[in-house]
Amino acid sequence: MSSPAQESRWETLETSDPLLSVRNLEKYFPITEGLFQRHVGDVKAVDGVSVDIQRGETHGLVGESGCGKSTLLETMIGLQSPTGGEVYFRGQPLTELSKGEMQDLRKEVQIVFQNPDSSLNSRMTVERIVGEPLHIHSGATDRQITARTLDLIHDVGLNTEHLGRFPHELSGGQKQRVAIARALATNPSLVVLDEPTSALDVSVQSQILNMLNRLKEEHDLTYVFVTHDLSVVRHIADRVSVMYLGNVVERGLVSDLFEDPKHPYTKALLSAVPVPDPDYDDTDDIILAGDVPDPSNPPSGCRFHTRCPIAEEECAEGFPEFETHGDTEVRCIRVDENTDLT
Repeated sequence: MSSPAQESRWETLETSDPLLSVRNLEKYFPITEGLFQRHVGDVKAVDGVSVDIQRGETHGLVGESGCGKSTLLETMIGLQSPTGGEVYFRGQPLTELSKGEMQDLRKEVQIVFQNPDSSLNSRMTVERIVGEPLHIHSGATDRQITARTLDLIHDVGLNTEHLGRFPHELSGGQKQRVAIARALATNPSLVVLDEPTSALDVSVQSQILNMLNRLKEEHDLTYVFVTHDLSVVRHIADRVSVMYLGNVVERGLVSDLFEDPKHPYTKALLSAVPVPDPDYDDTDDIILAGDVPDPSNPPSGCRFHTRCPIAEEECAEGFPEFETHGDTEVRCIRVDENTDLT
């Protein structure tokens, strides 16, 4: 069943690639102190990120906790106001949209949060939770909304009996299925997923990931998938951007990332992925020294040089621009010399 919420100004725009584009995006959080809250610095959560999300792909954003993935996600879809840079959706800069156009954008771009316990209203039944976006964004009748809600519940693998339940009566996997059904209610073209499986058991994670892949094909969706789990990225993503301390340091096809990573940080992340082999020799694993630097006072030059096992003095002098190596883009002046990091 097609919902009236599907109709928006975005339908009339010419389809173009990329679907969503980020250019030099910055998101700083001010640091204040004293009685008059004097501005003394900024936490540079996102610091000059550029990335393109192509229509129909699943684009992964990966990196350690605190590297800026979730902040980037929220800023690129308008939940946070950028400090600098620009976000384009189908070629339209978000900063130039009127209030009504932003309302239309909400139908086209939906988000699934990490923890369904905090993202679902505990006082609403499943039927109300999934149907709420249609009440807000469409002129559908109650009967149409009920029918659409039932279709969505079945799409995510739940039954009619779940409609009258409250979130506390559901398992973790069932709650996340409800959150995904709610995100699909307005027939969006882009769904952003902020670590949607990290709070779930491993067996449930695989079910949710397989369901997301199926829904992507059935509903012609584009995904942005945030995670720190590279095994999840390998399973679901087409392209990936690797983030470190508010910056993207490598981006390209997932197959290239796993077969031939270029950046030392990417190699360290892949080295940390558990290997299901009791006889695995971990002597070649890359162990990074030190902690992630303070984002309010990032290192000069390459942000990774303070922990990089092959860094030289030159690495502290300037942050390198992206260089293309095949289908991969990487920010590292020693990309041709870091084959062996051990």
